[in-house]
Amino acid sequence: MNCYNCGCRLSEHDFCTGCGADVSLYKRILRISNMYYNEGLEKAGVRDLSGAVTSLRQSLKFNKENVEARNLLGLVYFEMGEVVAALSEWVISKNLRPQKNLADDYIDMIQSNASRLDTINQTIKKYNQALAYCRQDSKDLAVIQLKKVLSLNPRFIRAHQLLALLYIDSEQWEKADRELNKCCKIDANNTLTLRYKQEVEAMTTSDEPVKTGGKHKNKEAVRYQSDNEIIIQPLNVKEPKNTGLGTLFNVAIGLVLGIASMFFLILPAAVSAEREKAQEDVKAVNEQMDIKTATIVEMQREIDGLTADNARLHEELDGYVGPDGTLQIIDELLQGASEYLETGDVLATAAYLDRLTATINLSDTSDAFQLLYHTLLEKMGPELSNIYFTSGNAALQNGDFEAAIEDLLLSVRYDETNGDALFTLGNAYRLSDEYKAEAIATYEKVIELFPDTDKARRAQYHINQLNGN
Repeated sequence: MNCYNCGCRLSEHDFCTGCGADVSLYKRILRISNMYYNEGLEKAGVRDLSGAVTSLRQSLKFNKENVEARNLLGLVYFEMGEVVAALSEWVISKNLRPQKNLADDYIDMIQSNASRLDTINQTIKKYNQALAYCRQDSKDLAVIQLKKVLSLNPRFIRAHQLLALLYIDSEQWEKADRELNKCCKIDANNTLTLRYKQEVEAMTTSDEPVKTGGKHKNKEAVRYQSDNEIIIQPLNVKEPKNTGLGTLFNVAIGLVLGIASMFFLILPAAVSAEREKAQEDVKAVNEQMDIKTATIVEMQREIDGLTADNARLHEELDGYVGPDGTLQIIDELLQGASEYLETGDVLATAAYLDRLTATINLSDTSDAFQLLYHTLLEKMGPELSNIYFTSGNAALQNGDFEAAIEDLLLSVRYDETNGDALFTLGNAYRLSDEYKAEAIATYEKVIELFPDTDKARRAQYHINQLNGN
């Protein structure tokens, strides 16, 4: 036991020999925590798991760093089927004491087995689905889900209790009692289990015990019970002597009465018993059909969900590998870059880039894609701009204004600093007599980008001409 103030090991005194702090209350708190830990250990030993959880929680309230109590609480949760709660306690314990801690072994035992982790996840999902079915009043589906949960985790007490509650709701008392007995084997003193069990026993126990008769003697007759019939035999009564003919007559009457009783009493009872048995068989078959129908509905839902996921994945795949997919676009840009590096042919490379800009929105692409695209433009831009300026200027000299405008637009696009191409584009707009507004806008851009130059002064002159000044 170490001092809470300086960490020095404490002695039998009520003060710390290292720093002098008063540790009497501190020692008392630790002793109470250990007392509750020992109490929880004893309860866990007799399978009173609910009581053990209560005691161990009290221990941790007094000393949250009681690693032994926290590890034992995790084990109790694990035994009750609460794997997530157990892992939470063990992770906290491992953070409190990273070295020489049994929690490491417990966590590795679960995490090292991938199938066990998957089983735990499936258990939690199916139990939550069963709760959802209960809220939707789909009790048959809830029963099916809980049976699956218990097949994966037979010690999950809450699943046993919920299944027993559903059986109680449907008045299947024997099945409910079986589930509650399983709970008692896991946790002998669970309050909720005992309350459910009390309700089941109250419904299955008869109000009055069956009374069995025996022989009773009195002065006049002897009474005794045979099966469900009470037979009274008088005393001191002598039977008359019958002749042979009377005996035969009595035998005949007995046979007639026996046959009549068989037809009127025994046969209807046998028919009724067979009818009830047939009804029970039909009921059992109907229950099995309901379970299979519910299973089919659930599987159909899963199939529909998987079909929708499959369609969505196919759409995403088409977006990557289709003719207009991401991979095809990236491949187009890489081919352009390869063409430029191998041949240096800027026109062929520009054809790749033009096809890309015509099919995609560049701002929607990745940063790496945009970086490569702009790098290629920076490398080829000035040369491409001069090529298109030369062809556009030649078309303008030949009077082909449309071709001149097309080439000059490309020249300005590939190099916005090419003032000659921008000024010549304005001239092409002006001379075509169809693009007056475009010509003025182009001349204004020349003045903006190249102020105090001869091109700017000539551009202002042409603007004044176009405006009639």
